[in-house]
Amino acid sequence: MLATARNSQDRTVRFGFAFIGVLLIAVNLRVSFVSVGPVLENISGDLQLSSAAAGLLTGLPLIAFAVFSPVAPRIASRLGLDRTLWLSLLILAVGIVLRSLPVPGFIWLGTVLIGLAIAFLNVLVPSLVKRDFPLRVSQVTGSYTATQAAFAAIGAAVVVPVAQMSPAGWRLALGIWVGLALIAMAVLLPWLRRHRLDTPRATMPEAPHRSPWASALGWQVTIFMGLQSIGFYVLMAWLPSIEQSRGIPATTAGVHLSVFLLISVFASLAAGGIIHRGVDQRFVSFMSGALMFVTFLGLALVPDLILLWILLGAIGCGSLIVIALSLFSLRTVNHLQAASLSGMAQSVGYGLGAVGPVMFGGLRDVSGGWTLPLIVTAGIMAVLAGTGLLVGRDHVIRGTD
Repeated sequence: MLATARNSQDRTVRFGFAFIGVLLIAVNLRVSFVSVGPVLENISGDLQLSSAAAGLLTGLPLIAFAVFSPVAPRIASRLGLDRTLWLSLLILAVGIVLRSLPVPGFIWLGTVLIGLAIAFLNVLVPSLVKRDFPLRVSQVTGSYTATQAAFAAIGAAVVVPVAQMSPAGWRLALGIWVGLALIAMAVLLPWLRRHRLDTPRATMPEAPHRSPWASALGWQVTIFMGLQSIGFYVLMAWLPSIEQSRGIPATTAGVHLSVFLLISVFASLAAGGIIHRGVDQRFVSFMSGALMFVTFLGLALVPDLILLWILLGAIGCGSLIVIALSLFSLRTVNHLQAASLSGMAQSVGYGLGAVGPVMFGGLRDVSGGWTLPLIVTAGIMAVLAGTGLLVGRDHVIRGTD
């Protein structure tokens, strides 16, 4: 009986530490590149970037997500999941430092490394959740998604004041986030050493499963992931610039972006709690996409109601990312298939997402204003809402769809 109590206590400690580990990784998933948006005008002026080039800078991490996401599961199978996650945090720290150095070209190199690291983390964290929290997938997904949004909100709020107070300007404002990666690495290092001895899962035979690449449902989930990424990253990259062009001070625009991310925290937590309450996810998926459609249409046609569109967009984005990440588990038959779907959806999906900020900037250069890119993005969000009706159906990837 004493041994049973001790084993139960040990499991509780391991569960708690694993949950803390997920949250520590989560704080690094957005802040290092979301914080670019509020100081994008400063960066563009300093480096003499066009709108399209500035869009490429914000979209480069997404391109890295597309390129490197399929590699993550293979690297993790060789090095181990926990070790790969820790090394990804190390690469992230190096990328943040390089991006902030006043050396020609380093901003691009550092941004690529940041994208590589976050690509690995994005793909592998759902696998970690599936492995350590198989009965709490949506709840833990909602929690770590909310955590990453909360820290991204902090970053968006403080990056402009830091840039204004320091002679180093935007370089220091973007470089300080290396501290979060170093903290996560330090806390997780003892767990990494202990976890090397935990090999039973690695010796389990792999169950056969259908590849999502050959599945219509797999492609639907992937398109849903990509379209919701377009909506989120366009807002992260261009919302502060849109506001500043309409006379809103840069500091206020940064605060608005922070409010956006804070609201998305609660939307993520709420979505994680309600995803399993209905017979399927069609309603919540469609409504979240519809909110994004209204957001971009409102920004184009009624810009004076900017705070309303920020509210609706935050609710839509916060819900959509939790739905998209949860679909990796909800639409698969086992954790191996879930990992395959995660790699596929985040590779192709973020490839689509990477087009968003660049396309948006290019349309702004061509049209000379914000109306055309906002209307086009609203149309993309309408397609997202329709795709939500498909992926929200209650079925999984089997022999046939």
